[in-house]
Amino acid sequence: MAKIEIDKKSGTCFGVSRAIAKAEEELKKGNTLYCLGDIVHNALEVERLAEMGLITINHDQFKALKNARVLLRAHGEPPSTYDIAKQNNIELIDASCPVVLGLQKKIKRKVKESKEGAQTVIYGKKGHAEVVGLVGQTDSTAIVIEDEKDLDQLDFFNDIHLFSQTTKPLEGLKEIGEAIRSRMKEGATFEIFDTVCRQVSNRVPNMREFAEKHDIIFFVAGEKSSNGKVLFAECKKYNPNSHFISKLEGLNANLVKENMSVGICGATSTPKWQMKEVAKIIKTLKPHLSLDDSMIF
Repeated sequence: MAKIEIDKKSGTCFGVSRAIAKAEEELKKGNTLYCLGDIVHNALEVERLAEMGLITINHDQFKALKNARVLLRAHGEPPSTYDIAKQNNIELIDASCPVVLGLQKKIKRKVKESKEGAQTVIYGKKGHAEVVGLVGQTDSTAIVIEDEKDLDQLDFFNDIHLFSQTTKPLEGLKEIGEAIRSRMKEGATFEIFDTVCRQVSNRVPNMREFAEKHDIIFFVAGEKSSNGKVLFAECKKYNPNSHFISKLEGLNANLVKENMSVGICGATSTPKWQMKEVAKIIKTLKPHLSLDDSMIF
């Protein structure tokens, strides 16, 4: 059946939705508001909020600010950010995701309780905003592991505590954990903490199912989105006719042929409005496709 379907389970996760809502709420007050780093790894949403007045700054610019109001995005920040804010009389609107904050506290507590020589290992993307915040809880002593090739950095004669960036795939964490466990030496202990956010990890099986049920998939996400890369890879694996859309003008509706079933989905950093815009464009250019108007308006 020729139709367009927007995946109801796609769209911004709770943490990102909360950060965007806080930004909108503060901007409506009319005062100058800065955001430390892109509020979300989605250029279109960053542009939309910039038009409302949100000013995105980096950490060097943040250090130079005084007597200002700054929004902290969902990814979380290291303790040094809070110290700078206190020194420079910066009012923080903290939109850090509660799940990330909980993980930060868990890592900090574990480091404090651990014996000398124990290693805190974080399975995550080096340089990712959330990972920077997590490493900050350890006075920058944590070791970041992206894949098994990085394991040679570890000392398997000493205790290892493994945590994960909240948005990493659960399967990846398990594989890294098994690889570390197999190399541990006698007398050293290994603990793995499942800190993957289920709002994110549960999307993987859903994405597979959604991708398989349609003839063509348009996956909407920002180019910087790590989660977008992971979920799009799942789409592509189960439906080779999947296409990554980061800009609306980059949409090629001619890919949609007669009697095709079209699926539109996205990352945890993709607002619903962007998937709806893609549906509108396709519907305009391919009016024979059916689409439930309640999904758009």
